[in-house]
Amino acid sequence: MKLLRLALRTLRREWHLPELRTLAASLLLAVVALGVVATLASRVERGLLASAAELIGGDAGLSAPQALPQAYAEEARQRGLSVTRSAGFPSVAFAGERGQLLDVDAVDGAWPLRGTLELAARGRSAAGHGPAPGDLYLDHRALVALGLTVGERAQLGGQELTVAAELVREPDGGELVAMAPRAVMSLADAERAGLLGVGSRAGHRLLVAGEPAAVGDWLAWVKAHPLPQGARLITTEQTQERMRSAFDRAGAFLRLTALLSALLAGVAIALAAQRYARRKTPEIALLRALGTARSRVLGLLLATLAAVALPMALLGVLLALGMAEGAWRLAGAQLVHVPTTLPLLPALGAAAMGLAVLAGFALPPLARLAEVPPVAVFRASVARRVRRVDALYLVPALVALALIWSQSGSAKLAGILAISLLGVALLAALLALALLWFARRIAPGAHPALRLGLAALARRRALSTVQATALSLGLVALLLLAVVAPALLDGWRRELPADTPNWFALNLQDDQRADFSQRLRQLGARELNMLPLAMGKLTAINGTPVDQLRFADPRAKEWVDRQLRLSWTGALPPSNKVIAGRWAGPNPPRAEVSVDTMWRDMFALKPGDRMRFDVGEGTLEATVSSVRQVDWSSFRVNFFLLLDPAHASALPHTWLASFYLPRGHAEALARLSRDYGNLSLVDVDALLDRVREIVEQVGGAVRWVLAFSLLAGALVLAAALATSAAERRHEAALLRTLGARRGQLRLAAACEFALLGLIAGLTAALGAAGAGWWLARAVFRLDGFVPPLAPLAGAALLAAVVIMLLGLAGTRRVTRTSPMRLLREQ
Repeated sequence: MKLLRLALRTLRREWHLPELRTLAASLLLAVVALGVVATLASRVERGLLASAAELIGGDAGLSAPQALPQAYAEEARQRGLSVTRSAGFPSVAFAGERGQLLDVDAVDGAWPLRGTLELAARGRSAAGHGPAPGDLYLDHRALVALGLTVGERAQLGGQELTVAAELVREPDGGELVAMAPRAVMSLADAERAGLLGVGSRAGHRLLVAGEPAAVGDWLAWVKAHPLPQGARLITTEQTQERMRSAFDRAGAFLRLTALLSALLAGVAIALAAQRYARRKTPEIALLRALGTARSRVLGLLLATLAAVALPMALLGVLLALGMAEGAWRLAGAQLVHVPTTLPLLPALGAAAMGLAVLAGFALPPLARLAEVPPVAVFRASVARRVRRVDALYLVPALVALALIWSQSGSAKLAGILAISLLGVALLAALLALALLWFARRIAPGAHPALRLGLAALARRRALSTVQATALSLGLVALLLLAVVAPALLDGWRRELPADTPNWFALNLQDDQRADFSQRLRQLGARELNMLPLAMGKLTAINGTPVDQLRFADPRAKEWVDRQLRLSWTGALPPSNKVIAGRWAGPNPPRAEVSVDTMWRDMFALKPGDRMRFDVGEGTLEATVSSVRQVDWSSFRVNFFLLLDPAHASALPHTWLASFYLPRGHAEALARLSRDYGNLSLVDVDALLDRVREIVEQVGGAVRWVLAFSLLAGALVLAAALATSAAERRHEAALLRTLGARRGQLRLAAACEFALLGLIAGLTAALGAAGAGWWLARAVFRLDGFVPPLAPLAGAALLAAVVIMLLGLAGTRRVTRTSPMRLLREQ
């Protein structure tokens, strides 16, 4: 208790010291930055999970090709869950002389349990539930195709049904694509018409919703019992899997911003703690001379540090929660469209991480301070002796590595950041040492002000190297956040430009291609891409039937049993890259096939292996010529297996087309669908909109974090420039005593800080460019990304100017104070 009172008294006495305030502010910013990002990320993730439930229409469920046993619904109700049943099937609706194939959902009155069924009638839109018996909902495409308006009647399943409303939006089981115009009818009407009987093509669904714990218990119960034949679980995770690349990138962006902010605060803490330890050296030496034990001195230092840290951590948690809630209210519509509660655990975890950063970065100088000998009261040089090897100096590096590892969530991201920051630190130290070596040789003939600046850097060689390294690390983190991260986001956006293909056409025949292309051009469609499509089965690899092979990957068996989609092209598709072997080209001497990396991994394939396929009545054996890396997020027509056209064009096939068509062409598409009765048009606008929403959500979160990062960067600059403030004041007092003018001292300081700024800016720009290029390729999979060199160069020069101006601002008091007073303060 005495130690705590002494620590609090010490803190009250020393709170005016800039080192202690910088240390406290750095901890506060570390907790706030980590807390805000972690809280927003957790909330966005919860919102995305909730919106995934909206897409499904419930929290979880089952689907099967036949009606599901009542036991599943009864078990859900016993656990307090809401239950709804539905079925989906294709059927043709008629209105007068017109007919149209529809994707029909037959639902009960409780559907949907999650999400919104948006309906329009009489010029107004409203949310609703499943239609009453005798009613029908049709989407705009279906209304146009059948020539109907709300209130008129259509025939579906042999029944006359009234179009009660236009279907604007509905939960769709997470499919996010529309194979045909959509309709929603009553489940009772579908059962009465015999549309769900034995032999029907209906897919049955049972959806549940309720408390997360109860849903989890129900899922566990379902998994513990054998599923009916052909049944599968429906979960939000499966819905997100359809956009796994987008979610992975979003998580990596959020983790990267939080991590760089925390590292910035850690650098500022280390510098402030080092300067605080230097200022405390005479006091500790006096305590040691008066007989205070080393352990008690260390306890006092740690108690003082704790007295600073705990209130700042608590304040950081409160600020993080408040700012996260404010950000959510101000930008909630941009971050996510589903309301969620404010989570507390991420902010508390950020406080623990901030305290770990403080302990790791501040412990070495304070622990070394406890070892100051009593004789340092009389000889200050004794206190400045440091060991050449001290394990304590590894603590900040280990804490930084632990922080990178824990916050990155990815070994690849952690490795890239760790190596990049280490490279920047080494390059900055080497450049600083090279500058000091060069300074000793050019100083004699240089301008007097430059000579003074170079001499000041050379006298404090170790301190100058530390300053340059700290400034470089701070600037590279800031440049990654302020320049590289927005450029990466722009690169992600450019992958989905406004004219990204949003429609796919299936079952196109050879003799229809030319006319179909002409009709699309007349509609204003762009980015038309066509590839042949043949259905086949893999029967042998290297002459051995696949049913006799054993594969390590469990997915292989599933793919062997299913029909495969094969295609062929003479040119490598735009979103593909050959990473092994060679591209076969249009006319190789023997049949060749190129495989995707997933197939390479599943079947342990390599160039030179032979694969045999049964297609229709024929057989084709092809040699693996290459392995491709496919960008599946490009929304282009892509295939796992690509054959060469010379040997595959004779196979029975149809054509698959993708194209971009602006919204508002429902009537023209309906005519196109009627004119090509065999054609299936697939709308993926919902999926594209979902991915674009994720990009904007991440961009909003990154912009919020950038403000905290800029504050942390300012603290790093202030702490780095303040490390040599005491020595600079002493030197300035001596120079002014010897007759130096204020203008000469200011010019010398400008030269000194400008050189430090140039080293830091150049190193940071090179490090940020290299790290950004590496991150783009290895983590975010943006192969065409080029770091923004001009903004980085401009930012580096701006940083040099800012560092020079901040340094000059710090010397104003020195140049305006009398030399005698400065000497007395030393």
